Amino acid sequence: MPQESNTIEQVVGLIENMSVLELADLSKTLQKKFGVSAAMPMPVAVAAPGAAATAAPEAEKTEFTVALTAIGDKKIQVIKAVREITGLGLKESKELVDKVPSSIKENIPKDEAETVQKKLLDAGATAEIK
Repeated sequence: MPQESNTIEQVVGLIENMSVLELADLSKTLQKKFGVSAAMPMPVAVAAPGAAATAAPEAEKTEFTVALTAIGDKKIQVIKAVREITGLGLKESKELVDKVPSSIKENIPKDEAETVQKKLLDAGATAEIK
């Protein structure tokens, strides 16, 4: 088997002389050729024998979206409320109201979402926090 070790040494020698871009290209080619991935393996947590299994707590949601679901009878008041909430012009606010259901504000904290929802409800609309 001296031939095999000689071949391995030749391959290692070739790799040593490659640039970073050539190595990246080689890696991609090998991944495609053999259907494998060079991703780092994720560590697996193993429970100690006799330890009680506990479910991981679900991460608390920190960003919310307020969606307008119905206009109600007071369309003009709803448009004014949307305009105040979003800072959009009259035309853009009317377009948002006309496209019900529509998102009024996205990725906002819970307290702000509740305030926005209250303003819409006070204007006569129906809104929900997602």
